[in-house]
Amino acid sequence: MGLEGTLTDYFDIDQHDTTVRTELLAGLTTFLTMSYIVVVNPAILAGIPDAKPGIIIQGFDPATVRSMLAVVTIIAAAVATLIMGLYANRPFGQAPGLGLNAFFAFTVVGALGIPWQTALAAVVVEGIIFIGLTAVGAREYIIKVFPQPVKFAVGTGIGLFLALIGLEEMNIVVADPATYVTLGSVAADPIAILSVVGLFLTFALYARGVRGSIIIGILLTTLLGWVVTQAGLVAPDAGLVAGPATAQYDITPLAGAFVSGLGNVEAFSFALIVFTFFFVDFFDTAGTLTGVSQVAGFLDDEGNLPDIDRPLMADAVGTTVGGMLGTSTVTTYIESASGVEEGGRTGLTAVTVGLLFVASLAIVPLAAAIPLYASHIALVVIGVVMLRNVVDIAWDDITYTVPAGMTILVMPFTFSIAYGIAAGIISYPIVKVAAGEFDDVRAGHWVLAAAFVVYFVVRTSGVLAAQV
Repeated sequence: MGLEGTLTDYFDIDQHDTTVRTELLAGLTTFLTMSYIVVVNPAILAGIPDAKPGIIIQGFDPATVRSMLAVVTIIAAAVATLIMGLYANRPFGQAPGLGLNAFFAFTVVGALGIPWQTALAAVVVEGIIFIGLTAVGAREYIIKVFPQPVKFAVGTGIGLFLALIGLEEMNIVVADPATYVTLGSVAADPIAILSVVGLFLTFALYARGVRGSIIIGILLTTLLGWVVTQAGLVAPDAGLVAGPATAQYDITPLAGAFVSGLGNVEAFSFALIVFTFFFVDFFDTAGTLTGVSQVAGFLDDEGNLPDIDRPLMADAVGTTVGGMLGTSTVTTYIESASGVEEGGRTGLTAVTVGLLFVASLAIVPLAAAIPLYASHIALVVIGVVMLRNVVDIAWDDITYTVPAGMTILVMPFTFSIAYGIAAGIISYPIVKVAAGEFDDVRAGHWVLAAAFVVYFVVRTSGVLAAQV
């Protein structure tokens, strides 16, 4: 039969009106559009002592930790995406998600002061819960218990959250005692100048529809920074251009670290973190699957994706494996639409993406050498793109406007995805009841709202310790 015939039969390629060649090219396209995560995820998760929250391992410098995290990112993405292709037979790529990795580093580890090992434990627990709920077919119940305007608003809120983080790292936005935030010294700061040039270059490539535009923009910005430094136009600066890094493929300090994080946890605070990881992971994945499936023509007459539990299971397993290895939550990437638009319709597209992730282990040293300001260009670009989610919100209905608006505003202003979700969930039943729309409020809405009110009271009163 030959390899092509075997692939055709296994992935039902003829039934989906595609070809092996088309599927392979679609997989390459998807990989190029989402490959930036190999550079960006380590840059976000790896902390710097006394400077940046995240995963800090004694005895290892930040560049080495980024190298480890690049390996873990690749493995988690490859495992999840291969399961997506081989088990679910869908053309969706998966990897650690932007937004949740920032929540992991800046909110959980940074603001809450929770050990990174405990944060990884929360990721693993969330993944296991996700697996269990998917296995018993509880997807519809979960969707009904969460307010619709909050679900629609989360993507936009995360987009603002990511953009703020990226602009701050690029020295474009800086702290100000009078206005809280303001424009940095863009014309005088070499990092800011390089960042602005790199950002608009990336936007231009993205607008032109160039495949891999984000990773190309990151690499060109890094190269420009190196050239400027070598030319002596600016003084060498460790924060400006990272030095060469030695590949660190030994991930032993990360793998299994979640086990120690399970000890001595404060139940309520830990549960909030698990809840946030689960909420964003579940609805981001479900929303992305539905959106990309619409482009691919997979949806039925009622707008549902048949057998959606299979791709959800791939996501859940990927998250669990990723947390065990040492990275944040895995989710389905909206960039999968690029491969679908190239004709990808089966799991062979996803398998191609997964294998290309494995091949990208060769570029781990490069991932560790990318300067932070260059890698964070991706956060701003993706953050801007995520703002388009606001069109799904019924802004003419005040019972949608209030919870959606609170979700979107609170996330960036409190630097926390969890607080934004909480604000939306608390406000939803209140405005619904006030408007006389009692039938739209379920018991689960009140339970969630009450739980978050208790958390905020305890948290802000200082009773709850910062550590769990």
